[in-house]
Amino acid sequence: MPIAERFRTAVEKRDLAGMEGLFTEDVRFYSPVKFTPFEGRPMVLGLLGVLLRTFEDFRYIGHLEGTAETSTDGDEAASEILLFRATVEGKEIHGIDMLQFDEEGRIKEFTVMVRPQSAVQTLGRAVFAGLVADGLVPAPAAASAEG
Repeated sequence: MPIAERFRTAVEKRDLAGMEGLFTEDVRFYSPVKFTPFEGRPMVLGLLGVLLRTFEDFRYIGHLEGTAETSTDGDEAASEILLFRATVEGKEIHGIDMLQFDEEGRIKEFTVMVRPQSAVQTLGRAVFAGLVADGLVPAPAAASAEG
């Protein structure tokens, strides 16, 4: 079974363990709410765990295959786009997962794009809270009173 199909099945079953071997060790995850990518398999798997908990009624609704230039090195890579719908805190999200593969077929870049902007903001807050709760990113420093 191709990697993209295995990934889609694992997401639909909310099977994080089933995703582990699908990514390169140095995978990059480009998020709609963060300018720099999340890097490395452990961080990406942690982020996916948060996303699986955050999305409600997540479902893939289609896919497209082809090639596209990667962000990492600008090389042309086999790519698949998975279209999805989900709900986060009552807001409906329309989005795509763009998977780009290395020569061995593993996912080396993962880009997520979502709309509308209000849903992006809601998703960003929910995911950040999940990353902090899981210890994947530090909690924001409390504002200190100066005087």
